[in-house]
Amino acid sequence: MIRPLLLAAALFLAIGAKRAPSPLDGIAEDFVHLTLEAGEREKGYVDAYYGPQAWADAAKEKPRDIATLRRDARTLATRLNAVPPETLTPDDRQRRRFLAAQLKAAETRLAMIAGAKFSFADEAEGLFAVRPKLKPLASYDPVLAKIEAMVPGKGPLWERVDAWQNRFVIPAAKLDPVMRAAIAECRARTVAHLRLPAQERFELEFVTGKSWSGYNWYKGDAHSLIQVNTDLPIRIDRAVDLGCHEGYPGHHALNMLLERNLARARGWVEFTVYPLFSPQSFIAEGSANAGIGLAFPGAQRARFEAAKLYPIAGLDPATAASYDRLLDLLHQLAGARMTIAADYLDGKVNREEALELIQRYQLVSRKRAEQSLSFTDNYRSYVINYGLGQDMVAADLARSGAAARARWRRMEAIIGQPTLPSDLRR
Repeated sequence: MIRPLLLAAALFLAIGAKRAPSPLDGIAEDFVHLTLEAGEREKGYVDAYYGPQAWADAAKEKPRDIATLRRDARTLATRLNAVPPETLTPDDRQRRRFLAAQLKAAETRLAMIAGAKFSFADEAEGLFAVRPKLKPLASYDPVLAKIEAMVPGKGPLWERVDAWQNRFVIPAAKLDPVMRAAIAECRARTVAHLRLPAQERFELEFVTGKSWSGYNWYKGDAHSLIQVNTDLPIRIDRAVDLGCHEGYPGHHALNMLLERNLARARGWVEFTVYPLFSPQSFIAEGSANAGIGLAFPGAQRARFEAAKLYPIAGLDPATAASYDRLLDLLHQLAGARMTIAADYLDGKVNREEALELIQRYQLVSRKRAEQSLSFTDNYRSYVINYGLGQDMVAADLARSGAAARARWRRMEAIIGQPTLPSDLRR
């Protein structure tokens, strides 16, 4: 007699996935159960799940305790390591590598939940399969000097930059149409290169009380909920940023391709669950950020914003080019966020010192600095996935050549296959 959970798995695998059994299938299924039960022990551990409902119900009804989950994660890693790579197909060898990295992340996160302490670099490597190399904050001083020349005046530089940027705040009444226009353009530029599921769709919500500025909650069947946090005034540049990052070709597109290509077409059940603290997030966040420049290369973004978004928001389109130059310089400070987070989490600076450093090197107001540090408190070394992830994915895309078609083809491979940071071409 087939157990109900196995029957649910069999029915799911039958959806578009007709292939010979793999020695990895049982390990993959156990990984899904482990992840779902870990998600019952830590809120936010599971970012998305669209596999059999019976599995989610079973995890909720009787989740293993953390000690048992840690032990079982190690056992799964041992079982996986015992599968000789030479006996597998090329696809399964890549699948095996990806599962091994996901299990390493699970072991690391479960140890953290149990109270284990890691250095910033060790934690990042354990969770996201890449060890960050951090630049000293002084290396960003030349960028600050360029911004100082662009925004002269009295008072702290962050104050002048903040005042400049506040000229570009989207009025609250215009936020919805501006965001929808930006997302529509991000989508149009993406579907010109990527074939997305015909039923794909998203819902847009505005929320408050979050440490993040935007979030994509993937629901399965090519459906996402995109949330935008309005705790702080939203500036015009964030419309395209969030439209690409949370939508196209960012999280919405990545999750749709993984579901279609791997979970359904191949029956790889491990891709029905997305553990947030895993190498999958490094690729997801890095590709989502790199996707902004892919969709809007060069001056195209500023031209689009001036022509479409500024008029909707009631802003002066003539100011778009100068604001874009400032944003380019501010982006060069992105790596400072990782260095400050590492020093803060490793105890080298206290909270007040970290806030002052964020204001100095990220050039933001006190409230924005507090939101940034709140994110670090909640998500810790996850911050590497944005700056470092973007740099590595963007460098990989650039190696495909100058042609847009080649770069989009490479992006599709990165976000539509089981990709690890080590798979990004250096």
